[in-house]
Amino acid sequence: MKKVIEVLANREELIARSLAIVLSQIDTAIAERGICTIAAAGGSTPEPLYKALVAEDLPWDKIYVFWGDERYVAPEHPDSNQRMARLAWLDRVNIPASNIHPMPTGAADPAADASAYQTELQQFFKISDGEFPAFDIILLGIGDDAHTASLFPGTPALQVRDALVTVGNKDGQPRITFTVPLINRARCVIFMVAGASKQPALAQIFAPAADEMTYPARLVQPEGELWWLLDSAAGEAVK
Repeated sequence: MKKVIEVLANREELIARSLAIVLSQIDTAIAERGICTIAAAGGSTPEPLYKALVAEDLPWDKIYVFWGDERYVAPEHPDSNQRMARLAWLDRVNIPASNIHPMPTGAADPAADASAYQTELQQFFKISDGEFPAFDIILLGIGDDAHTASLFPGTPALQVRDALVTVGNKDGQPRITFTVPLINRARCVIFMVAGASKQPALAQIFAPAADEMTYPARLVQPEGELWWLLDSAAGEAVK
């Protein structure tokens, strides 16, 4: 694993650096494999990155977008990660509709929808049960509690090792989320972290030893590259 921690002066530089890395990874993936697979993140931090991607002249027909986690709400709900990414990015570029793979949330059964998304991933990547595909890019953030995707402290989702997708839980509210082993198969994981409120979590994530069940982002140790991009406020935790 190649691990890089960079502290940028402000959020604007954080977004610019994130964009540069994403564009480089897209170029490499398409050059080597003909397509690029991206798992998008929710939250406010990546939204400016999505808006910046709109201005790029990219081969959108070769880019396939998935989501690393989703709140269990309808696609048009204000809290939907899919909705945010579509409004900021996907609805504004010439990407084929068939290249967009949102997490399903309409079965009124989170476990059934998680299973359906796993099947969709298996069919897309042409893999069998027990195999884990390698996404080219997985975008992640962290919460003040050190959760990432919808892998929350002390929840059963953290211990799932035999599935690609599972049900996360935030204060009794279900989520759909990638599992730890799926995230860790990625060729490139990019954490985008902004704000002083993230300092306590980062201190534990980067500590020599801490409980992974309490600080879930510690579990992210991908086979490929791991980028931690922090703005100056968040970066105080790693000085």
